[in-house]
Amino acid sequence: MEAITNIINTINGIVWGPMMLVLILGVGLFLQLGLKFMPLFKLGAGFKLLWNGRYPPPDDMQDGELPPYQALMTALAATIGTGNIAGVATAIFLGGPGALFWMWCTALVGMATKFAEAVLAVKYREVDENGNHVGGPMYYIKNGLGKKWAWMGTLFAIFGTIAGFGIGNTVQSNSVAAVLESNFGLPLWLSGIVLMVLTGAVLLGGIRRIGSVAGALVPLMAFCYLIAGLTVLAINSSAIPAAFAMIFTHAFTGTAAEGGFAGAAVWAAIRFGVARGVFSNEAGLGSAPIAHASAQTKYPVRQGLIAMLGTFIDTIIVCTITGLVIITSGLWTSGESGAALTSSAFASALPGVGNYVVAIALAIFAFTTILGWSVYGERCAEYLFGVKSIVPFRILWILAVPIGAVSGLNFIWLLADTLNAMMAIPNLIALALLSPVVFQLSKEAFKKD
Repeated sequence: MEAITNIINTINGIVWGPMMLVLILGVGLFLQLGLKFMPLFKLGAGFKLLWNGRYPPPDDMQDGELPPYQALMTALAATIGTGNIAGVATAIFLGGPGALFWMWCTALVGMATKFAEAVLAVKYREVDENGNHVGGPMYYIKNGLGKKWAWMGTLFAIFGTIAGFGIGNTVQSNSVAAVLESNFGLPLWLSGIVLMVLTGAVLLGGIRRIGSVAGALVPLMAFCYLIAGLTVLAINSSAIPAAFAMIFTHAFTGTAAEGGFAGAAVWAAIRFGVARGVFSNEAGLGSAPIAHASAQTKYPVRQGLIAMLGTFIDTIIVCTITGLVIITSGLWTSGESGAALTSSAFASALPGVGNYVVAIALAIFAFTTILGWSVYGERCAEYLFGVKSIVPFRILWILAVPIGAVSGLNFIWLLADTLNAMMAIPNLIALALLSPVVFQLSKEAFKKD
């Protein structure tokens, strides 16, 4: 087992090395420039489309299973999770406050990436034997690049199916069980069983039920978490200017050792900021377009404008709130990391309450991530094995939840993190090769406007 772990560790160092970070930021910047920064200028239009997409469109436009709003909420269910609480804290712990700046950079170029992913997902989606619209990187690779590239779509589907059981399932149930045990004394096995029952109740209803639950839970949990975060920032308001100063200066000068913080070079800020940014918002990973392919729309660009909001909401809003809470608390030098650091930061401003806010938020975030990622894994499995694999996949997914809750997951974390990067590679290559299609569709859409 140790030999296998060492091999995967080596692969992880390669796939999450400088070339991957350059690929993620490079493709995003290329798309942003090719779109002439349209995702930034059309942010308001995206929110307007999102608001109007809360309900199913007219019958002549119903070309999918989920209203555009629910498609985004399903994608956000998977992205707003432990990355927003534990991931941000880990990035700051390992890279210093400057890591938050590089998370922002990832998000700003990632908006163009997410836009392109959703445009291509709707453009090249298919209808399966059950009459459902299916799409994502494997389909736009096969249908957009042709049969000679189909092997790359198959690789994406293999990586996505396996990675889902790690990053989207067992890792999440483990986080929920651990936080509920430490804050409320609930046994790990009990949390696992409850999560399994709740997950099963939602999953067995298919993507429409997942969309409905995500559409209700995601806005509520995000709103409550943001209110709590803004309350903490109001209490720590005098420290906010210094926090922003640290974020910008440490992004380019590194961070000296202080307290329990070991210090970090500029490269550490970039590496962990970008890596945790991608882990959080999943721009370039290729997961979110699988959800957006089910949207009830005939216009790829419209869904692209809605999809890019996921990156903005996840990183620019939610991750920023978490990061500022941690930095203004001054506890980022305490030596704590992950969810424990975020919990301590909230508790320092809201004694006796803050840690419970983080615990409940983390539990709900992780639960919705299990739901969102179930869609991704299921679609990848369907691409590989056909619709006959859907029910067995759902059963396996539900059974994996309590296993994750009671297991040690260091190896699973490592494997899933590695496979996530390996998902991104074929997706980013496809986005670059299919960029002319994205640029042309965007040009035509805005010409009509």
